[in-house]
Parts: sequence; structure tokens; C-alpha cells
Amino acid sequence: MRIAAAAALLAAAASMLRAGEVTWAKDIAPIVFNNCSSCHRPGDVAPMSFLKYSEVRPWAKSIREAVATRKMPPWHADPKIGHFANDPRLTDAQIAAIRTWVEQGAKEGNPADAPAPPKFTEGWHNGQPDVVFQIPEVYVVKANSTDQNTRFVVKTNFDKDVWVQSVELRPGNRKVVHHAHLLVSGVARKPRTPAPVDPEFDRKKLIYNDAWGSHMRLEAPIIDDGCAHPFGGDFPRSPDDNGALGVLASYLPGKTPDQWPVGFAKKIPAGAEIEFAIHYASGSGKEETDRTSVGLIFAKEPPKMEVKRRDIHNQFFRIPAGASEHPVSACFTLDESIDLLSYTPHMHYRGKSMKMEVTRPGGKPEVIINIPAYSFEWQTQFRYKEPVTLPKGTVVRIDATYDNSKNNAANPNAAETVRWGSNTASEMMDGWLEYIARN
Repeated sequence: MRIAAAAALLAAAASMLRAGEVTWAKDIAPIVFNNCSSCHRPGDVAPMSFLKYSEVRPWAKSIREAVATRKMPPWHADPKIGHFANDPRLTDAQIAAIRTWVEQGAKEGNPADAPAPPKFTEGWHNGQPDVVFQIPEVYVVKANSTDQNTRFVVKTNFDKDVWVQSVELRPGNRKVVHHAHLLVSGVARKPRTPAPVDPEFDRKKLIYNDAWGSHMRLEAPIIDDGCAHPFGGDFPRSPDDNGALGVLASYLPGKTPDQWPVGFAKKIPAGAEIEFAIHYASGSGKEETDRTSVGLIFAKEPPKMEVKRRDIHNQFFRIPAGASEHPVSACFTLDESIDLLSYTPHMHYRGKSMKMEVTRPGGKPEVIINIPAYSFEWQTQFRYKEPVTLPKGTVVRIDATYDNSKNNAANPNAAETVRWGSNTASEMMDGWLEYIARN
């Protein structure tokens, strides 16, 4: 009954639109400017600009198909689970308007009716940074190189603690920057209690490095179901390591820059260094250069809440050759009460789906986000409209599935047994939580 009613409303909306003329200037420009132009502009991730009618008109039919199938704007979370502040999906009425506009010939209408195109700070999503740091030199990716994982350290010269409201990692060359992390280093962390080393799970013996990056050895222990293991599929950690310094921000394909609401910020201590950890993808057949940078926007006043990050991952999985739906899980029990702000899933080309489930003390399991069709090209940071409160002792469970079959068009090699690795042809299983502590 509900489906029939929704269909009737959509048909009625379309009928009403057809009764009058739908034009770019009056009806479509506001939709495109609000939902598409932040990516569809010169120098950004999209291959074409949508800032004026002459740019959009040649793509009218393609736009109609992309929005009708909800391929665009990209959003891969199940809409029935959770409410997210950065959900860009169009309403049924907006899709109907675009469909009618195209059917009527994609007319411009009166240019005077069009809103002014949005203005952007050239090269930056979140506005002009207060300070910009670049990697120290231009990095050259040779024509036929392998994947490369490289680190660059830059001194901030901050003489006092700095609170940042926005951190925008900007790849100098999107063709070769696979992903990048920005870490805070060069300052003393609080003392850490060394985690006991189990010889069976000794990182130094199980992880090896070569020209392609870091890899888990094929003979390493296999833990696909991390939630059935005491340390969840990750190497044992120090019990007091809460990741307060660690990763400041990340760049991933399709991920928008980090920006937090007023009153929330991340801290860069006085005298800190920032470390660019950049994964360069294999050479494209011609020499490429990169000069990745980061723009910081300072908080206007000391924040009420410090934003932290916790990574939950499994590094001991093994995906058999040809497996079309291989499950991998990871679990972590919160050692403090938190308000969860966002969740970012990360896998490589064999990643198929991922969901996060929480079980509060004394409660039942609850799925709080589900990504049924993961896309490596659109690794979204899903930001909750309202923080999700998780008390100390909550078990956070992440379930991922992988398609290592020939049916996966993005699969680098269906005949290969796959383990954890930093290079593109290997796999990862990560869930990154941003939160504020509520102790």
C-alpha cells in the first residue's frame, strides 16, 4: 500500500510538472548548484563542470539517467538505517523535475530567473585555509612504477597548541594519489604500556615490506571472524592507546574533506610535526608528478569537544581465489563512553559490502549503518545528523564481504588468494570512527 501511494504521489508530481514548462534557470539550476556543483567544477573530482547552462546542457540525458537510477549524487548507505548530515540524495520531486526538463527539451528559460552559481575558493572545498603545508618536494611517479608508500615530514612551527575546525588534504595529482593520511608526530605521547607479544602474532615476523608496500604473509594465522578472537583480528594493542594523536585526517577517492561543527575540533600540539603518509598508485604509462598539500582552518575559539578517531580493523583475513561473497569481521569493545560522529568504511577493489553493528551493555545488537554496495571510487565518510551515544563496554562489530570472483569487474586477479596489504591489488578491512569522549 505504501509503495503504491508513493508511486501515485510521484506520478502526480511528474504530471504537475508536465503541466507547466520546466527550465534550467528557474527549476533545475537550484538543484544542480545545491547537490552537484561542489564536485562538478573545474579542478575537482568530477570530469566535467556544472556551473552554467552551457556546461550542463550537453549532459542533460546522462544526468537524467544518473539521477533516475540514483547513481548520482553518489550515496551507498542503506537509507532505512541512520540519518546523516551529508546525505546528498535527491528527492523524488527533484528527480521528476529533471526528468520532465529533459523530456521538454532541456530548455534554458529566462537567464534572469537563475540563481547565481555557487562561489568556491579555488582548489579548496571548505574555504580559504588559515595555513597550508606542502610535502617538501615534488614527488615523481615513474611511468611503469609499482605502488609506492611514501612518508614526508613537515614542521608546523606552532609555538602553542592549535585547534583546527577543518583539515583538507589536497592531492596534487589525483591520477596517482591512491590515498593519503595526515598524522601528528614529533611530540611526546603519553606513556604506553607495552602490549604482550604473542609469538604467533608478532608483527615483525608476519608483516613484510617490498617495493609494493606492506603485506601479510600467506602463512600467517587466518582469522576471518575477528569477533570470535580475543583481539578482534587486529594485532594486540596497548591498553591505554586511545589514538588521541594518531591520524588527523585522510584523503580517499570520493571522500569530502574533514570539517567539524562549531564547538568541535582536533588538536595539534605546540611543536608538532605533521606527517604525510601517501600511497601512490602504479604508474599510468607516463611519468607523473605530485605535490600534495593540506589546508588547515583554525577554530575561532577553544572547542567544547575534542574530536578523536578510532580505527577498527582485521589484518588476519584470507580471501580464497574465486570467492564471490567472503565474510570478514572485526570487533572492538569500547573502553570509554563516546558520542559517535561519523563512520568511514575502507576496503579495496574486492570490497562488496560493509555494515556496523553495536551492542550496548545489556542490550541487543543494533545495525547503525549498512553499506550494501561498497564502492572503492566513492569512499564516503558518513556523518551522523545527531551523535550516536555509545556507553563504555559497547561492542562495536564490523562485518564486510569481499568478491574475489571473475564476476567482479574491478577485481585485479580472481585467481589469487588475497591477504591484508597496503597496495591496491591486496585488500584491507577498516572502519574509522570519529567521536568525542564522554567520560
